[in-house]
Amino acid sequence: MCKVCGLPKELCVCEEIAREQQRISVYSVKKKFGKIVTIVDGIDEKQLDIKELTKKLKSKLACGGTVKEGKIELQGDHKAKVKEVLISMGFSPDMIDMK
Repeated sequence: MCKVCGLPKELCVCEEIAREQQRISVYSVKKKFGKIVTIVDGIDEKQLDIKELTKKLKSKLACGGTVKEGKIELQGDHKAKVKEVLISMGFSPDMIDMK
């Protein structure tokens, strides 16, 4: 049973609704030694499993990464690919900001 809507897990749509309502920003920063890191910010940890999302992004993009302070950090410059992957996972393309 879902804790939010009370429906069985098979019928629950809370996660899909949460994915469509997330305002996500994707940007790259330069870290130590000139390494580029792609940051995915704005995902609400209370509505979605951010660790599971990070795991899926890392496997789809074939890179390393972690979750720090509510942000997903992916090794390398993956801005364009991250947007495609997030859209294929059910996130709304209008709610993803590329900086």
